[in-house]
This record gives sequence, C-alpha cells and structure tokens, in this order.
Amino acid sequence: MHDTSLADGTPIPTLGQGTWKLGERGADRRAEAATLRLGLDLGLALIDTAEMYADGGSEEVVAEAIEGRREEVFLVSKAYPQNATRDRLPQACEASLRRLRTDVIDLYLLHWRGTAPLAETAEAMERLKHQGKIRHWGVSNLDVADLRELGPHLAGCATDQVLYNLGSRGVEFDLLPFCQNELMPVMAYSPLGQAGALLRHPVLVRVAKRQGGTPAQVALAWTLRNPGIVSIPKASSEVHLRENLGARLMVLTPQDLLELDGAFPPPSRQQPLEML
Repeated sequence: MHDTSLADGTPIPTLGQGTWKLGERGADRRAEAATLRLGLDLGLALIDTAEMYADGGSEEVVAEAIEGRREEVFLVSKAYPQNATRDRLPQACEASLRRLRTDVIDLYLLHWRGTAPLAETAEAMERLKHQGKIRHWGVSNLDVADLRELGPHLAGCATDQVLYNLGSRGVEFDLLPFCQNELMPVMAYSPLGQAGALLRHPVLVRVAKRQGGTPAQVALAWTLRNPGIVSIPKASSEVHLRENLGARLMVLTPQDLLELDGAFPPPSRQQPLEML
C-alpha cells in the first residue's frame, strides 16, 4: 500500500476506509464492523469517521472493528463546528475517545467552519495535542481563504478534507496547489461521487473496460493519480471493499486521462468550495 506523509514526516495511507452512514441501523453494525476489520486485514489502515455520523454510532462501529488492533490503525475523526470552541472541543474530543474506546485520535478535524474563530479552534486543537489526546489536527471543507485565515496556526494544520472526485474538481484550481505548497495532504471524501451517477458515465465505463477494471476503480485511481491525495471511499460490503482495493494497482494511461478530462473538464477559474 502506497503512503504519503504529513508535513512532519508521519506516514499516512493514501487509500482508506470511509464510514459515513455506518452505524445508522443497529442491526447492521456487526456486519459493518466486520467489513472494516477485513479492510484492516487487507492493508486499509486508515479509517475516517466523525461524531456527526449516525450521532456517534459510526464511531462505535469503528471501535468494534479496531478492538485489539488499535496499533494497526491510523484513526481520523471530526468535530462539529458548534463544538469547535476552547470550552467545547475538549468535551467533544473526550466523547469521541469514549465511543472509539481509545486513548488517542491520530488525526482530529474540524468538520466544517462554524461561528467559532478559526484561531480559537486551532489553539484548542493544539492543547489537545499537547495533552496527548490527539496526535495531529486538521480541517475539513475549508477553502484557501479559510486556510490563510489560520495565519501562524496553518503550520500545525495537517490536512484539509474536501469533496473531490471526477465530477467535483473545483479544488484543483487553487486549493490543491495551495495545500501542496504547504506540504499538506488533501483527503478526498466521496471520491466515487453520489448515488452512482458518476460511475455510469459512458466515458468512465469505456476507460474501465479498456483497463480491465470497474468504473469505481477508475474513479479511485484518478483521485490517487497525483501525490499528496488521500482517498477515503466507503465500502459497505466485502465485494465493494475488494473492488476499492483494486484501484491501488490501476495506472491510468495518458489516453485515459485525456478522455476523462474531456468528459469531466478541469476548472478554468476559481469556484466556490463544494461540500456535502
């Protein structure tokens, strides 16, 4: 499994496991945890979750999945913006730690921007890091202007997690270059798009056929084509999990990339940050 690294040299897998919507149905939790464990068996060591997902239920599923295997996992969770103040962030972090049944979160993110000043959030994150509750902190759904607003705290921000897939390429105009200049990996959420429409596009289907793979593998391989991107698709079954894994072996050709650019043009100007 290929890795990238955070600015301090900490390795981080470029292909991980997302958990949005996991934990919403109690009857499904055992199977969901089993799929995450299989992902660990196959080398998908990064697991991304959030206190928002299923009101903490996703974190509980992750806890079951990583029980006895915490040392194998690069664990990511996210805090609600309303909890991003100096007083509430420690409480939110403690609640996530309890649900995850762990002593430390490897990467703790602000889920999106709220009313709390970013400097206050960054200072609260740094205190959590100093206390050993988290190892790194970062943000999600912040654009270049937001990142610049972090000012001197930007150096401590490990990543920005944003919507990025073939159908949502706006971040390529300014955010990706900015983060690359700051040695800050970008985490791509929903790399397969929403509701399957992206994967039915005829160009994606044609490239997949030529590659001997699936449209989902092409979409994932496309997000991973350049260094500094971490892709976190959700896999709700063993079949989807193994399909996602196949993307790490797929190398898109110049012809593939040219056809995909024709169907999904890169941005030619700055665009508002898309988010789900």
